[in-house]
Amino acid sequence: MNLEEYIRSGLEARQRIDVAEVEQLAKKLAESISSGGKLIAFGNGGSAADSQHFVAELSGRFMKERGSLPAIALTTNTSALTAIGNDYSFDQVFSRQVSSLAGRNDFVVGISTSGNSPNVVEAIKTAKTRGAFTVAMTGSSGGKLLGIADHTFRVASDLTPIIQEVHIAAIHMICMKLDEILSGK
Repeated sequence: MNLEEYIRSGLEARQRIDVAEVEQLAKKLAESISSGGKLIAFGNGGSAADSQHFVAELSGRFMKERGSLPAIALTTNTSALTAIGNDYSFDQVFSRQVSSLAGRNDFVVGISTSGNSPNVVEAIKTAKTRGAFTVAMTGSSGGKLLGIADHTFRVASDLTPIIQEVHIAAIHMICMKLDEILSGK
């Protein structure tokens, strides 16, 4: 794949984002926040960075000035991650945190380009037992998360960097629509 093909592949995947799907996710997140819930996000590697990016857009601001919104990335507490990974297993680094933090009004987002990351799968399962609304952000197949999460946002690509780029685009679109909903405009 050359650079032009890479650009085309990314454009095609981005153009296949379902705007109505993104709007529905933003509405569901707005309902969660309005009901006293929060966003909880997690993933591994680049997906960990994406989860932190999502939280930063909510706790800071996106494009419109507004108050801080409740959001937490489970990837930022290195003491918890390493203690849980050491004392239990890496597969439980997110689910142990979700079990103590997630509730029925929360909006829980697990990001995995393959949809098969064991620690993301386990955390989504745990969030569902806690009554949270669960969203998986994955590549085209959806992986194991497709049958587990309440909603799976799938990118029309199997290339990890393209999937990650489209995840960020979708996150930005959710934030844009969320700001619109919360401001009433």
